[in-house]
Amino acid sequence: MTTVLIVYHSQGGNTRRMAEAVAEGVRAQEGVDVRLLRAEDAGLDDLSAASGLIIGSPEYFGYMAGRVKDFFDRTYEAARGRKDVFRKPYALFVSAGNDGSGAVRAVERIALGYPLKKVYEPVVAKGEITPDILEKCRELGQTLAAGCDLNIY
Repeated sequence: MTTVLIVYHSQGGNTRRMAEAVAEGVRAQEGVDVRLLRAEDAGLDDLSAASGLIIGSPEYFGYMAGRVKDFFDRTYEAARGRKDVFRKPYALFVSAGNDGSGAVRAVERIALGYPLKKVYEPVVAKGEITPDILEKCRELGQTLAAGCDLNIY
């Protein structure tokens, strides 16, 4: 079965709301399972078992959340050279206090080194989480799920 892993961190709830909308989008794709995990609860086994990865982070001080960085730190060395992780498709969503560009750059830089394959432009919410942002999150989830299910990535 195709599985999409969503790894996120949230303190105030905005990123969690976005993560739940992304998960709704994944669930809308028939035949695709979703694993929605807080960053501190996700590990290499979760990543390895997934067909695709979606990362969600708030922007803190122009950077990704420390727990999201910790997920990458904990999994990187063990993932190096593994074919089940190499160039896995990924997408990103960010709840930004500023413009989100610092968090996006940081995740994309790590993804290049991992390496993961970017397949969707990041969804960035600047400030309030609006219905439009939540719809973009659902679209992100469904698009990545469909691509993984059809094996086009």
